[in-house]
Amino acid sequence: MNKVAIVTDSIASIPENFLQSLKIHTVAYYIHRGQEVLRDLVTINREEFFTWMKTATTVPQTASPGPGDYFTLYQKLADEGTKEIVSIHMSSKGSGAYQAARAALPMVKEQLPSLKVEVIDTLSVSMGQGWIALEAARAAMDGKSLKEILQLITRMIPVTKMIQTADTLKYLYMGGRIGKAKHLVGSLLNIKPLIGMENGLIVALGTARSQAKAYQSMGDMIEQSIHNGKIKIAYVHAAAKEEILRLKEEIESRVQVVESMITELSPALGVHSGPGTTGLCYYPVSE
Repeated sequence: MNKVAIVTDSIASIPENFLQSLKIHTVAYYIHRGQEVLRDLVTINREEFFTWMKTATTVPQTASPGPGDYFTLYQKLADEGTKEIVSIHMSSKGSGAYQAARAALPMVKEQLPSLKVEVIDTLSVSMGQGWIALEAARAAMDGKSLKEILQLITRMIPVTKMIQTADTLKYLYMGGRIGKAKHLVGSLLNIKPLIGMENGLIVALGTARSQAKAYQSMGDMIEQSIHNGKIKIAYVHAAAKEEILRLKEEIESRVQVVESMITELSPALGVHSGPGTTGLCYYPVSE
């Protein structure tokens, strides 16, 4: 057993093989689809959900896990002999998961006094959060101390980046995130919005008139941010397997990649961008 257990959320969208091999523990988000209450990647899978999304006329609501959800997992790990946990979450400015995990700490203190839990706000999302959890888990498997793992996370948070483009503005529009007029203009002109995260908030990075142009812009942004350095990168999509391979080809023809993976957004995250979304999460490395 690792000396330090790593906990994160389903929306980190970490590939299943990494969750298993690195012993990363996840807590599922909730999806409210009409009268149904679904658990992200537990009672609904990606393929089923994104197939349904293509015909949806309304966007489901999502909710972060509650303090009890986190405490239940912390308690299970403590019962298995865990003494220290690092609990890693998406930006507190975009979800209540970090706050919910923090709210579980008084329960830990009262009922599990020998357990130490550190709750982390990554100020990121998707595999931005996922990379931090993944590298923390690798450090834990290498026998690193809690202090060393927290130092690693602190270094990663400010340099881990996300860029994403949606195939259509339909889902942003249905979710009430843009006006109807802009939705129609975007559909007619095939505009591909580019978004990222800065200081934990979603920000606009520009637009492109085609998917190919959007991918070129992503490559430009990465080149400018790493200055001919090396990166680890996750290519992330929602029901867009062919498109994500084109993005991978574009990026790796221009940037030195030392580790890459392809993964799919969890349903709870894909709700907000819809099927057809492609993007990437990366951070610079020195080795």
